[in-house]
Amino acid sequence: MSESQRPRPSGLGIRVRALWRAFVVAWQFVPLAVAWLRDRRRFLVVGRSRTVTSADRRRRAEFLKDTFVELGPAFIKLGQMLSTRPDALPIEYTEILSELQDKVPPEDWSEIEPALEAELGPIDEQFDEFDRDPISGASLGQVYTAELDGQRVAVKVLRPNIRTRVESDLRVLETLTPILVRGAEPAQAFTLENLTEEFAATIRREMDYAHEARMLDTIGGNFADDDRIAVPEVVGSHSTDRVVTMSYVDGVKIDDVERLDEIGVDRSALVQRLEEVYMQMIVEDGVFHADPHPGNLAVQPDGTIVFYDFGMTGYLGPRTREQLLEFYVALAADDVNRVMDAFVAMGALDPAADREVMREAFEIVIDQFRGEDISDLRIEQLVGEFESQLYAFPMRLPQDLALVVRVSTVLEGVCRTLDPEFDFIEIITEYVTDQQRSEAGKAIGAEVRDAVASSGRSLVTGGPRAEDALDRADRGDLHLRTVLADSDGLLGLMARRLLLGLAVAVGVPLVAFLYLAGGLQPAAVAAGATTVVAGVLVWSFRRQRGPQFGTPQFTRHELRQRRDDSSDQ
Repeated sequence: MSESQRPRPSGLGIRVRALWRAFVVAWQFVPLAVAWLRDRRRFLVVGRSRTVTSADRRRRAEFLKDTFVELGPAFIKLGQMLSTRPDALPIEYTEILSELQDKVPPEDWSEIEPALEAELGPIDEQFDEFDRDPISGASLGQVYTAELDGQRVAVKVLRPNIRTRVESDLRVLETLTPILVRGAEPAQAFTLENLTEEFAATIRREMDYAHEARMLDTIGGNFADDDRIAVPEVVGSHSTDRVVTMSYVDGVKIDDVERLDEIGVDRSALVQRLEEVYMQMIVEDGVFHADPHPGNLAVQPDGTIVFYDFGMTGYLGPRTREQLLEFYVALAADDVNRVMDAFVAMGALDPAADREVMREAFEIVIDQFRGEDISDLRIEQLVGEFESQLYAFPMRLPQDLALVVRVSTVLEGVCRTLDPEFDFIEIITEYVTDQQRSEAGKAIGAEVRDAVASSGRSLVTGGPRAEDALDRADRGDLHLRTVLADSDGLLGLMARRLLLGLAVAVGVPLVAFLYLAGGLQPAAVAAGATTVVAGVLVWSFRRQRGPQFGTPQFTRHELRQRRDDSSDQ
């Protein structure tokens, strides 16, 4: 039975706990709420808004991180999720929340043993040996080692009563979310509306160890023919939705650089292999391990990569994978329109967003990379630049894409530790184009080559054309032609309003004439018609989203021109 089909904890106990937790949570967030209100009104009720500096946001983010730790497992997971959502929080918050570690003091064996035996039966009968000291602990569960039929296994056990505790906290979050949405800026409200539902689905899935077992089987099967990858095998006879038993696979922690050097592991080759594996999971398979921090990755002496903990996994449908590839192509080709189209297609950008404003935002980011080979850019810089824009505009990363961002960011740190010269863009380009492992890769290679060729032609022909235009300007021979475009239907709207106004102007004296000449009934009909027309006219002026003259946008070019003009004076 999947987590979505399983009855969730309910009853009076859940409601009472949720009510109590609501008071606890609200009290913990009072300082942040007061600070937020004072940002809008310096004296809470009156006064102008005040400026919030980056240092202020960092201080508040530290407070928020500590608060999540105090509130327990569900809020630790929430903080981890928010750290992957630059569309919901400023960059200072996402950076600091990314420091949240999913570690809590281990549960006493006296608490774990009854829960484990309730699932599998007496420990001594089910296992040849069982080590009562956990080798790993997290907010939702902890891991033990044991012997089963002469094989060493790892046994992951869900903490007792954790589902009840988490379900209570989810009810609190569902209650508080509408309040947060109502007080948020439009750009953040766009994200927060669905964030709670996504988070609830994610954490419930993590508490379903039957789901984790399926992911172990699925991803392990995808790499069954690859000797460079090791994924633990599930022991089905000793696994349930609260316990998963798997083969124990040993290895050196992937960020233990000294030990890796001692056993002779080629770290550059290891980085290449790790990125290629994730590219296969994300781009080809559509199912990927979404928590690649160093505690979940190990390396064997022959360079084999070992993956642990499949509680957090991501899914990408064929269409999303196609659009993700399109996004990379657009970046390589420096095509802002295609970048925005890819974001819209992936559900990461509100289709109703002002494209001119968004174009300016994307251009500011992409300008950082112009004049350089994109393969020389670090993915950390790329993601960081886009994250700084995500918070300010109507963008929302769907959970699957947010996990891709998380994977890319965490892998950046791991790979940079192993090889300071690591270049993600170069690896992804080689994987998709040079190796040409799929038709999509061939198409991308062709498009990138075309874009490079087009850029080369522009460099060759652009100079002479510019020189010719300047010569014509010097001779007074340069003519400029302007066209007034009515893309918003403004002229048509003005014509309709004029006709409606004439109809009302004629209708009023017509009503008076009919009343005097024909009596009350025809006058009433004419008055009703005139009233309807007048209502339509008034409504046309009150519409908020109709065609209108756009607000002037000052581009960087214009700002530079203004600065040049002022300096000349």
